[in-house]
Order: sequence, then C-alpha cells, then structure tokens
Amino acid sequence: MVAVAAEQRTALAEGMPARAVTVCEDETFHPGICLVNIEPVSNFIVAGAIRRGSHRGDLTAALQDACTGLAVEVIQSTADEAKALRRHAETDLRAHHSPDLFHGQHEVSKATSLALARDLRRAEAGVAAAQAHWEAERAAQQAFEARMPRPLGRPPAFETRIGAALSALVAVEAERDRARERQSEARALIRELGVLYHPYDPVDGQTQPVERVAARFTDVWTRLKGLAEAAELPERARERLAKAERLTVQWLATLAFFFATVTARVEALALSPELEAAVLEQLIPGIYLERVAARSTAAETRHRVQAASTALLDVLRRADHPLQRLAPEDSARVEQVAGACADLFQRSSSCVEGRNGQLSLHHHGRHRLSDRRLAALTAVHNFHIRRPDGTTAAERFFGRTHPALFEELLLRVPLPPRPRRRRLRPAKLPYLMPVAA
Repeated sequence: MVAVAAEQRTALAEGMPARAVTVCEDETFHPGICLVNIEPVSNFIVAGAIRRGSHRGDLTAALQDACTGLAVEVIQSTADEAKALRRHAETDLRAHHSPDLFHGQHEVSKATSLALARDLRRAEAGVAAAQAHWEAERAAQQAFEARMPRPLGRPPAFETRIGAALSALVAVEAERDRARERQSEARALIRELGVLYHPYDPVDGQTQPVERVAARFTDVWTRLKGLAEAAELPERARERLAKAERLTVQWLATLAFFFATVTARVEALALSPELEAAVLEQLIPGIYLERVAARSTAAETRHRVQAASTALLDVLRRADHPLQRLAPEDSARVEQVAGACADLFQRSSSCVEGRNGQLSLHHHGRHRLSDRRLAALTAVHNFHIRRPDGTTAAERFFGRTHPALFEELLLRVPLPPRPRRRRLRPAKLPYLMPVAA
C-alpha cells in the first residue's frame, strides 16, 4: 500500500503547476513525536512522520522531505503557539504564522467558564436557601394563627421576619440573575471573537479593514476585563485572559498578510480597474462567504451568510456585467485565482486535530504505531477516502485523478493459493458391532 501510494504521488507530481499553499501543523505523541502537516483546502496530508526529537530542525526536515518533488511553496502555517512550530514556520520556512483562533477562544473559556459556573451554582444555592427560609417563616405564621386557643402574650413579629426573609430572597435572586448574565455575556464574547475575525463581514460581505477589526477586538477585551472585575475572577483567570489577548497582534497580522497577498495576486491578472474592483469587492468576498456558510453548523447563520454570498455573486452573473465579456479561458483563470484567494485565509487547524484523534484511536488499539503503519494510514487518507463529491484528497491537491488505490493494490498482491482439499475419512464403526464368523 505504501509503495502504490508513493508511485501515485510521484506520477501526480509530474507536471504539477507551481502552487503557494498553507499548511496546518501540529504535533502528537503515539508514542514518539509525530508531526502532521495537512493542506487544509484539499485535506491532503503533506507530511506525517514519527520523529525522535521536537527541535524545529526535525520539523523542518520532515516537511522538506515530504515536499521533495512537489512544486509547492509554503507561504503560511496555521498552528498553535508552540515555540518550535512557530520558529519552524517563521524562521526556517520564512512563512507567515497564523495562530489558531480556537486556542484563543479556549483560553478565554478556561479563564471564565469554571469560575462563572461556580458563582452561578453558589447563587442558585443561596436562592434555594432563602426561598426555604421565607416559606418556613410563612408556614410558622400560618401554624401560629391556626392554633386554638391562641397562647397568651404578645404574638411573634411574623410580618417583620417574613419581610426580612423576602428582602433576603430578592437580594440573592438579583445576585443569581447577575451571575447568569455574566455567564451569558462571557459565552457571547467568546462567540464574538469568531464572528469578528473575518476579512469580510459575514453580514454584508464588505471588506473589514484591519483597523475596524482591531477596534472590535479592543471592545471585546475591554468587556471581558470588566466582566472579570465584576465577577472577581482569580488572578490565574486574568492571566489566561491576558494570554489570549496577546494573540490579537498576530491575528491582525494575519489579516494584513491576507489582504496584501490577495491584492498582489489580483494585480498580477492585469485586469482593468473596473474588473479588478469587481474581483476584490464582490467575487472573492462572495466565494469566501460561500466557504463560511458551508462550514457553519447553525442553520440560521448558514442561511444568512449564504444569502449574503448569493447577493454578491448574482450581480457578477448578469449578462451585462463586464466579467461576462471575458474570454472563457480568461474567465476560468480569474475564477481560479479568486477561489485560491478566498481559501488563503485559514484561521483553524481543526483538520490536524481530527487526524490526531484518529491516530490516538489507532495507538490506543495497538499500543504502538510503526513508521510503516503510519505511512499506510496516510496512504489511505490521501488516496482512498473520498468526499461526497467523489474526490480524494490527492485529487483535490494535485488537480488530477488517479487510479483507485486498492484496485492497484490487488494487481500487486499475489492471490492466495487454493485451499487444500479435505481428505475423506472412513466412517467410524461402533465398538460393540458383532463381527461375522
């Protein structure tokens, strides 16, 4: 299987047009350090080998070995903030490092979710206790009034006691509501980090300048700090918030890198100013929002973003639009460049995390993954598993079809021999059968 996959990879690489790609990178341990590099658009595993050390030189060597013979240039790496991975991308590959958005959101979640949930549980317990106390005071008043004959002397001050219990109940209910609002606000702000971190506004598809996104980030961090003050979060939680906030600079740098690269690619098409503006302001945002809608899990969000994408693209499909007057080969080239530009913005390395999960399951069942077994799993991933559209990761990465992996494998594996014919055994006679004289 490994040999067939290697031959198919070599055949597909011949004549492959030069490409500038993004890779999603991460390390996992099964049991040695395993570096996984995946091209996120095609989901093609570029490199995945067990290494004994975690030095960035080992990571760079693994990726360079995997890219030997491929006409690809890694211009961006999406990964977590591990120092070896970041230096490997920025120093060795001289590529842009794009921090994974999820890791920033996860830090905010770890800083707020547990403490706010604990405060809410404490407030709900206080409400339950105050409610029980108020009901007990009311029950005591009713029991006293129902006693016949009533005892001599001044009756207890039930109204005062019930009023105090009710005031305490109202106070703890207000505190519970505030704790619930703080928890809801924290969750909304975590989602807001994902909503605002886009080069194009998912609502209308308009380009979001870096300054606008920076202002929205500042507003989110300010509100999170105010929430931490109001909830009196511990110092460790505030440190996590500060750690997540430090990613803002790199996120904004990723947006700047995206806009600069997209502008350079569109200018290389040598289009007229009118067509260039249509590609930058309508075609690329429309394709990008279509990608965002396809990845959205909430139906309402998916329909809203898809509607914004359709509104942008429908204008370009009109017969009187200048893009419709381009020659077919020029139109195909413009569409190909626009699609590549829309795919350039990668803010998640979830494809690598999924691969790590699969390797973890295999390691759990076998307790060790050899280099050959890991290579076989990579071959199945790249050349056998197909998406609903019928394409493999290799076909999407190289832009060409290839023979089916297991059909090629059957041509090489010798057929097993025919099973041995079973020998007929004579019937077994009873031990006490009489023998003829």
